[in-house]
Amino acid sequence: MDIRKLQEVVVAALEDIKGRDIEVIDTHKLTALFERIIIASAESNRQTRALARHVQDKVKEAGGTVVSVEGEETGEWVLVDLGDVVVHVMQPAVRDYYRLEELWSSTPTRRGRLTAEAVHPAGE
Repeated sequence: MDIRKLQEVVVAALEDIKGRDIEVIDTHKLTALFERIIIASAESNRQTRALARHVQDKVKEAGGTVVSVEGEETGEWVLVDLGDVVVHVMQPAVRDYYRLEELWSSTPTRRGRLTAEAVHPAGE
């Protein structure tokens, strides 16, 4: 499935069940493992699992493949691996603690965390 189409399906699925603070991060220049990370917040373990399940169902309906799913047992953070897209559905406290947006950002943060640009400057 085309990466743009897959991204649209995932975001729509997250919006269907009221996923909050949805963020799409283009990682194709940062890693060869996947092209996008999509992060969304959920209010409870139940909603986190429901969002992850809905993403899986909608991707399969659209002809995509679900590679694996992790974290459904606890529901605090569910990762859905779709190959070129990795979806993280997290409760706000977990999302705030791990700050994946900062980790995968290509620009330095004010906190001085390392970024892909700092580790691998352009041209290297």
